[in-house]
Amino acid sequence: MKSGLVAIVLAMIDLKKTGKTFNGKIKLLATVGEKVGELGSEQLTKAGYVDDLDGLIIGEPTNYNLMYTHVGSINYTVASYGKEAHSSMPQEGYKLNEFMTKVNTEMKRMAETVENPVLGRTIHNVTIINSGNQVNSIPSYVQLQGNIRSIPEFSNDKVIELLQKIVDDLNQETEFKLELTIDLNKIPVKANPVSSLLHSIQKLFEQPFPLFGAAGTTDAAEFPKAKQLFDFVVFGPGVLTLPHQVNEYVELDNYLAVIDSYQSIILDYVA
Repeated sequence: MKSGLVAIVLAMIDLKKTGKTFNGKIKLLATVGEKVGELGSEQLTKAGYVDDLDGLIIGEPTNYNLMYTHVGSINYTVASYGKEAHSSMPQEGYKLNEFMTKVNTEMKRMAETVENPVLGRTIHNVTIINSGNQVNSIPSYVQLQGNIRSIPEFSNDKVIELLQKIVDDLNQETEFKLELTIDLNKIPVKANPVSSLLHSIQKLFEQPFPLFGAAGTTDAAEFPKAKQLFDFVVFGPGVLTLPHQVNEYVELDNYLAVIDSYQSIILDYVA
């Protein structure tokens, strides 16, 4: 994403230096906190910086592809409150194991039942577990965190309702309580696949770029909450499968080509 940001900046600088005129205003929106709730795009949207947009390019890595839709994202925390117990008496301690078993079963069942033709199935993972002081004791407090990638067919509201039902059902079975907290709630987004923005991009190249949807989220989860609808697309240098890995990189030729592409798109779109 850093390469996408700098590519947009350089494209705007180069375009300014050429002295070419165009019928419109180009804005740079540089955001922070995309991985922790799209905090920057949320702030810019609430402040009105996107209320007058007609089109938006988000520079996430897509190689030579165009992302027009992506899943939503839900982060949740479940805490289990019990009491310290000997490992030979697990019934005296926490009940988070039961939650993990049930939530994995229910989310798998739902994923196999409902599918989006572009985005695929709902994805659920428990990613963080914190508990315990010693190996032969049942801890009094356990916390887990999970992430869910949601699709329109099984909405965020339905996912959260399911999580809460599992917690409520388990709480009726024991005096030691589970507590659910929703830490992040971003809905799936979809742009018009035949918009004028996408048309401006496609006609600049000999072979049209493939359109696709992704199981990741971007700042597009926040920006479309502006006062008016606008076209958007995710298009930037880099390969989509590399983020969140050790030694991420962007091919130099791809990076330089995208800088030129951004300039061409701007000149065509606001001609």
